[in-house]
Amino acid sequence: MAAILPMTIEDLEECTRLYISVFKSEPWNEEWTYDAGHQRLSDVMHTPRFLGFTIKDDYEIIGFIAGYSKVNFQGFTFYLAEFCVNNKIQGNGYGSKLLSFLEQELRKRKVNSLFLITEKKGFASKFYSEKGYSVNENRMVMKKIIL
Repeated sequence: MAAILPMTIEDLEECTRLYISVFKSEPWNEEWTYDAGHQRLSDVMHTPRFLGFTIKDDYEIIGFIAGYSKVNFQGFTFYLAEFCVNNKIQGNGYGSKLLSFLEQELRKRKVNSLFLITEKKGFASKFYSEKGYSVNENRMVMKKIIL
């Protein structure tokens, strides 16, 4: 039986290995180094108002979800920074459980909205759409290459 637990700094090493494994695989095929993945997750965990959870099966982390809250004129908004489940077991409901658990925790904390960035097409956008997420027509992601 999988257990959802608060994500702590003690989980950083195991989460880093999982993160790299997931995002080096299809469909992302990203070239993460251990140091870059570790720094990325460490930065998220050290952000003010950080909130994250792991899902463990037989004491092994099989997924995690993490982000932070920021105040706005309406209260707090949560920014989902990282979310992954072991790619060998995706599609078995672990991601849905993590996301639902996070949403329940955010409600308890009176956080009124959740923002995330994901690819327009593919599994992730379909997953979020099925969970009731929609494109925010008032916002867009913009990018500029500065190198």
